[in-house]
Amino acid sequence: MLSVRDLHRRFEGASGRREVLAGVWLELAAGDYVAIMGESGVGKSTLLNLIAGLDVPDSGSIAIDGQDLAGLDDDALTVLRRQKLGFVFQAFHVLPYLSVHDNVALPLSLLGVAERQLRARVEEMLEQVGLGDRGASLPRELSGGELQRVAIARALVHRPKLLLADEPTGNLDLETARAVLELLRHSVREAGAAGILVTHSPEAAATADRVMILGADGMRQRPDAPAP
Repeated sequence: MLSVRDLHRRFEGASGRREVLAGVWLELAAGDYVAIMGESGVGKSTLLNLIAGLDVPDSGSIAIDGQDLAGLDDDALTVLRRQKLGFVFQAFHVLPYLSVHDNVALPLSLLGVAERQLRARVEEMLEQVGLGDRGASLPRELSGGELQRVAIARALVHRPKLLLADEPTGNLDLETARAVLELLRHSVREAGAAGILVTHSPEAAATADRVMILGADGMRQRPDAPAP
């Protein structure tokens, strides 16, 4: 589903050229759910941007569902993101002027899905995340946990091959965060997708199947990672 091979990314700074990612390798199959941890500034969000085709590595390769990103132009990358990727962010990024239903429907609308099929899929997804009765609500009427559920529903409604979650519970209280993490894990497996959870939280990381540590010398699996 995802193949990251010997990835390097360098940036120019005031003190010269700095290598943020140095030889990162990662392989994910359908159903894999992996947490990536590491200190601030080590390149976790950079890695997600590279996987999403929003940035270009200095060397190495990334392939999603057999497609090498290096061989795709901007239009093809946009199509790949729409069809095969789902995103969940710490800040939700729910559009305030659209109803819950219309927020979740956005990926399907961009793919040109027929209205009847779109509506059925959105209603099914809202039921799965426990918001079946909130489709007509506006985001301002929802709690933080409910907004994150909207974001998860939107990320999975088009059945992506790969879900990327960047600190998705950073703005939530502990109890709500636990519920959202369980929902995220369950939803990834239910959809048959692969998932990457970037987090600073050991508790959040423990919900993944395995935990990877990103550092200056690349990425390795944490040997003492607790079982989910």
